[in-house]
Amino acid sequence: MPIVVDENMMPDIRYIIFRKCTPVWEIPEQRLDDCNLTYLVQGEARYTINDQTVDLSPGSLLVLPRGSICKGVTFPDRLMHCFSVDFALQNAKRQDIAPPFPLNSLPGRHEDIVHLFHELFFAWLNKQPGYVIKSRGLFLQILHRFLELIIYKIDSGAGDSRIARVIRYMAAHYSERISVKMMAEMTSLNPTYFGLLFRQEMGISFNRYLIQIRVRNAADMLASGEYTVSDIAESCGFTDVSHFYKQFKLIKGFPPSHSLPKKF
Repeated sequence: MPIVVDENMMPDIRYIIFRKCTPVWEIPEQRLDDCNLTYLVQGEARYTINDQTVDLSPGSLLVLPRGSICKGVTFPDRLMHCFSVDFALQNAKRQDIAPPFPLNSLPGRHEDIVHLFHELFFAWLNKQPGYVIKSRGLFLQILHRFLELIIYKIDSGAGDSRIARVIRYMAAHYSERISVKMMAEMTSLNPTYFGLLFRQEMGISFNRYLIQIRVRNAADMLASGEYTVSDIAESCGFTDVSHFYKQFKLIKGFPPSHSLPKKF
């Protein structure tokens, strides 16, 4: 049965630790009062979950629902280092739900996730004003990354950082004049190589991607009913209305007028 992900899930964090195990470390058999998420960054461990033995290695993710009966040990020559979070998870109706992950998986060690865990741990440890909100936001980012890797089978953190930087810039400045040459200079790349790298990372050309961003934002503005087509074309970076019409219909399959709200 496929795992169903509730996009409105909200965690309530109860406890966080960055655990560096000693040779005598162990978890005595116990029933969990909260859900638990444990992510190994180094070493190995062996857990027994509801009479099921689970061996963990670097990059392993263990996600236990509330009520699980567990115990665990590490190995003296392979001491476990891990992040561990006790939490509750609720849906939009404030009903308790189980974490949308298999009990044991191997998403691998990802430095961006490790960085998020460190930020989460320090935020929780320092308890500055607003730390609960910050901690929840960071934990949601961590959950999202694990959903990408384990459930959705994608890795948004694996792409070239230079192209990721360009994508963020395009999202913020799509209405301005943007060219391959400008972005190549921003990333210190040759324009020809930049164009090839962008297509390799995104699957389409730089110019096509830019037009898609502009059309997507234009469609949102059209749906609001607050702007004229010519105003929208200019606001979204198109040099003339006829070019906007052509590109909008090419991408959407219908003319801009079809996105205007219907009048009754």
